[in-house]
Amino acid sequence: MIRNSKSESPKSDQQMSDLELAWGAFMGEFHPVFRVDELAEGEARLVQVADKLIAIFRHEGQYFAIDDTCPHMGDSLSQGYVEKGIVTCPWHAWRFRLSDGAWADNPRINIGSYPVRVVDGEIQIQV
Repeated sequence: MIRNSKSESPKSDQQMSDLELAWGAFMGEFHPVFRVDELAEGEARLVQVADKLIAIFRHEGQYFAIDDTCPHMGDSLSQGYVEKGIVTCPWHAWRFRLSDGAWADNPRINIGSYPVRVVDGEIQIQV
């Protein structure tokens, strides 16, 4: 149960499911993209979901999903080099954090970042 900070009374299961449904509608749906055994550690893969090109990375045992297109000149970030949680664009070395899509050299600039989950061996991203 989750407590409401104003009244400290617990929310009912129905209230929570309504909240979760509203949040899910805002955030988008999870889309299956491929199986975990199709992406080796240290590799990236480009997928298209809901008219978006998304780069999915497997780095240090975790999966990350960010926009694939570098905003500088449009190259594919899935073709970039990853080190310490940061992907470097192969054209002009712009660097983006895998965790949140922020430009590593100026975090006020960022690209899309998408939640990733694994369900029954299948990688899914929320778009």
